[in-house]
Amino acid sequence: MKPTIALTINGIQRSVETELGETLLEVLRREGMKSVKLGCDTGDCGACAVLLDGSAVNSCMVLAVAADGKDVDTVEGLEHDGHLHPMQQAMVDAGAVQCGFCTPGILVSGIDLLSHNPDPTEDEVKEALGGNLCRCTGYVKQVDAILATARLQAGETDA
Repeated sequence: MKPTIALTINGIQRSVETELGETLLEVLRREGMKSVKLGCDTGDCGACAVLLDGSAVNSCMVLAVAADGKDVDTVEGLEHDGHLHPMQQAMVDAGAVQCGFCTPGILVSGIDLLSHNPDPTEDEVKEALGGNLCRCTGYVKQVDAILATARLQAGETDA
């Protein structure tokens, strides 16, 4: 008998059958969350990052059964009423999106950072992105986008 877990994915409650040893990444991909990418499968690249009960985790390192009863937020759930999340918009505005493979994980890491530290320094943003590998950029535009989002959320008009 396959274990069944309850997840709230992007605000929608789901009951999901799992395989023994299956990761949260595998379940999310099967459930249609294509922003959650399989990169390294060892927790080193951040391509599979999601918010689990509000904190960023690499979903390839979380057994699906360990997420039973928890809230999972992916990039698919960020936009509301046809509007991008402010960080998504900042990434677009900064030209921080290239191939897009790492972008979801960077977004998740940035959102997690700002939820705990609404006014980070550039060095704090760089540290927060330390678990996200990007082969297309030098991270400058992603850092700029996260700092711009912080300014916007603080009500500064020059963001």
